[in-house]
Amino acid sequence: MALYPQLIMDALATVTYAGTKKNLIDSGMVVDQPAVAAPQQDGEPWRVTVVLEFPRDTDPFLKSTVKAAEAAIRYHCKSALDGFPVEPPLEVTIQTEYKSKPRPEVGKLLPQVKNIIAVSSGKGGVGKSTVAANLAIALARLGYKVGLLDCDIFGPSMPKMFHVEDERPYAVNVEGRDLICPIEAYGVKMLSIGFFVSPDTATLWRGGMATNALKQLIADADWGELDYFILDTPPGTSDIHLTLLQTLAITGAVIVSTPQQVALADARKGIDMYRNEKVNVPILGLIENMAWFTPAELPENRYYIFGREGCKRLAEEMGVPLLAQIPLVQSICESGDAGEPAAMNSDTATGLAFINLAQAVVTVVNRRNRDLPKTHIVGVK
Repeated sequence: MALYPQLIMDALATVTYAGTKKNLIDSGMVVDQPAVAAPQQDGEPWRVTVVLEFPRDTDPFLKSTVKAAEAAIRYHCKSALDGFPVEPPLEVTIQTEYKSKPRPEVGKLLPQVKNIIAVSSGKGGVGKSTVAANLAIALARLGYKVGLLDCDIFGPSMPKMFHVEDERPYAVNVEGRDLICPIEAYGVKMLSIGFFVSPDTATLWRGGMATNALKQLIADADWGELDYFILDTPPGTSDIHLTLLQTLAITGAVIVSTPQQVALADARKGIDMYRNEKVNVPILGLIENMAWFTPAELPENRYYIFGREGCKRLAEEMGVPLLAQIPLVQSICESGDAGEPAAMNSDTATGLAFINLAQAVVTVVNRRNRDLPKTHIVGVK
């Protein structure tokens, strides 16, 4: 008994693709008819070639499916060739194609994005995400095309701050690639893992899963043309930060801190991470958040609850600009919780503070691009 294409199709019909819970035939993954070439002389193998089409090159079931398909083909072919006096060798080749074009390699991602700004803090609780959200909105209000990525995989907050918790991003096909379409609010394109997980369930992921999710939000999204791409990074220094540095050429970082000495000590660590000789991401400046407390009924009064001008002194010590001092005002918290960030209202003192911050960021970015070389992506080791 010889081998023939239908025998190979029968073998593939026994293999289930986990992505659809159907076999490879019913899933429509077999491209054309399998090719079967008989030996032309003694000692030559039978050659079987199959082409399988997967949704994308990063399909998590790709390797296991290919391995199972090859095993099924070999099993069915061995049964068919049992009648031969000497069992001939068998060569099985499984080629893969993809409905969606492969992801561009690192270094060629986001070609239409002009400036990538990391908003960082050495510790949590200093209002970094509030600053990142309001900075993005303020830049958009100044007329720039802005994107915002919530890089905090384990504690995403941007969907609530932008009042879009119920939104669900959909896929669009762009030049043969299926890409996530960011949610747009207040003139800002925004993505967060919060759109894809339950807000009431803890994200129990190992580091590799978190970094892979972050890469997808960066590389598999339709960010389009942006003047500024704001990265709201998680507190501290972690796998997430390293993944960002190994994936994107970051234009510069802004460090958010309160004037409190404990926060400033951690801010130094954040600055050191970006200034590390293997990283060399310029520090664009510091932002002092909760610089003072001003009660609504006494708008001219200032109470320095967390200390006075700690960030200003740190900025002078580190030789970087102090970009802004944002007061602690109850309306900032309330507007963030209500999904109506303070930067939307430039008639208020806090709204004006964020507009001034955005203008300061534009100035330091322009200066950085004029005076310093382009940032290099950190090599993977």
